[in-house]
This record gives sequence, structure tokens and C-alpha cells, in this order.
Amino acid sequence: MAAQPLSVLLIDARKGDDLALAESGWTLTSAPQASAARRHDAVVWFAADRVALADLCQRVELPQVAFDSALVVAAGEADDEAEAELLRLGVQAVVVGGEAPALQRAVRHAVLRKQVERSTRAAYATDLATGLPHEAQLLEHMTQLLALREREPAPMALIVLRVEGYAAAAARLGSEAANVLRRKVAVRLRGGLRASDVVAAIGPHAFAVLLGHLEAQGDGERVAAKLVRALQQPLVVAGQPCTVAAAVGLAVYPEHGKDALALLQRASAQAGSLATSGGGSAGRTERGPGAAANDDQH
Repeated sequence: MAAQPLSVLLIDARKGDDLALAESGWTLTSAPQASAARRHDAVVWFAADRVALADLCQRVELPQVAFDSALVVAAGEADDEAEAELLRLGVQAVVVGGEAPALQRAVRHAVLRKQVERSTRAAYATDLATGLPHEAQLLEHMTQLLALREREPAPMALIVLRVEGYAAAAARLGSEAANVLRRKVAVRLRGGLRASDVVAAIGPHAFAVLLGHLEAQGDGERVAAKLVRALQQPLVVAGQPCTVAAAVGLAVYPEHGKDALALLQRASAQAGSLATSGGGSAGRTERGPGAAANDDQH
């Protein structure tokens, strides 16, 4: 592993922060945000002090980045509470002080742990929490469908929805409420689609919807808007109404790409770059009331 060249994305790096990794022989890329995280072997997110470390815990995109990538936080100051929260959110390691050997070792170990995690996750056909296909199965299905589309051209679309509201449900109703709410979101999404469409769980806060065939131009945006309206309706958990918020991203084949991973990255980046709004969405979707799947009995 020590000799393996890595591609590492540096986020919020100030002048000189990259020196700790400069002699590693790795390819280093600096960026102000994490939208390109999936294209790299590892991500190092810098937090200059305790305030920045605490702010990092509140970044809405962090759990998805930690799910997708080997994520290491390089902290200028220690904060036990913030470090524990970052690890809970999926960060592989928090390195305080930024000494080169320690940071490089942490990145190598994070990449190894992420490889093991992905292998374990790929061993299952479904996301155990929701019963939906997981990301690896979605990508495999998309790859097969795209191969068919090369012979029989037809437009298709991938929708990614980043959903928030689980933490509020857990704080109000207990930790298990978040899991129940996530399952109800999955049921509601599934209930608003055709039997031929695919819903997948691609992270702790994200779902993907594959529309394998579009009948008309604009169908992808219309379905995305329909799903967002469905999520605007409260869901019942432990007898109490709970609301969620969603940001939506859309990638259309062949307009936005002909590769499964590229389409997923585009839709995920769009969903991750938009702010959510309570009980609604952020994105190019219409708003308004709409009927949701009857999932309150599930």
C-alpha cells in the first residue's frame, strides 16, 4: 500500500496545508467543495481550528462524502466532542497537528478501510436497512441497460434525492425513529413509480431513481418533481408526523453521459450542491401539493 500512488482531493486547504502530503508521491488536487470526491481515492478535509472542526460536523454533504470516499479530517486543534461526531458521521480518521508521517499513514489506512467496507457492502444484494438495491447493484444494472441502449437507442434518466430530517426525528422520538423514517421514505418513493423503475439506497442520506425509458422529453424532471411533492407530505413515525426535506439532482442519457458512474456522479453532485428546504426541495422542480403513497401502515 505504501508504494501505491493515490489521487487525493484536498478540501478547504490553506497555503502550506498540502506540504504534509507533498512528498508522498500522490496526485494532489485542491478544491473548495466536495462535489468531485468520488473521482479520488481519498479526501483530506482541513479544519484550521476548533470552530472550523465544529462547523465541519454541520456540513450537510459530509456524510455522503464519507460514504463515497476514504475521508480523513486534518485538524489544527483537538476537540474530543467534534472528533467523536465526525467519526460517527463516517469519517475514517481525524489527525490533529498535521504532521506529515501521521497524516500520510492515516490516508493510507483510510483507503484500506474503505476498500474493505466496499467489498463487504458489495457482498450484499440489497441495502439491509431499506430492502432496496444498493449502489453497486444499481451501477451494475445501469451498465447492462446502457449496453442495451447502445443497440436500441432510447433516453433514460437517473434522479438522486438527498434527504434530510432523520436527525430531527431521532432527537424527538429516539434513535430508532431515524431508521423507521428512512424506510418510510423508501416506501413512498417506490410507491410513486412504475414497476419497471428502480429505486436504490446509495448512502445514509441519499436515494437514486433509475427511469429506464423516457416516453417524452422532460419526463425526468416531471418525475423528479412528483417524487419531491410526495416527500412534502408528512410521514407518520410512532404515531407522530415527521417531515423531511430533499434536494434533487438529475442526469439524462445520452445528453449528460453514456457511462453509469458518470451519470451517477453528475446527479449526486447536483443534489449535493443544492440546499434543501423543509418539507420540500431545492432544485429545478415544480412545487405544490401532491398525493403520496399510502405508506403509513408499513
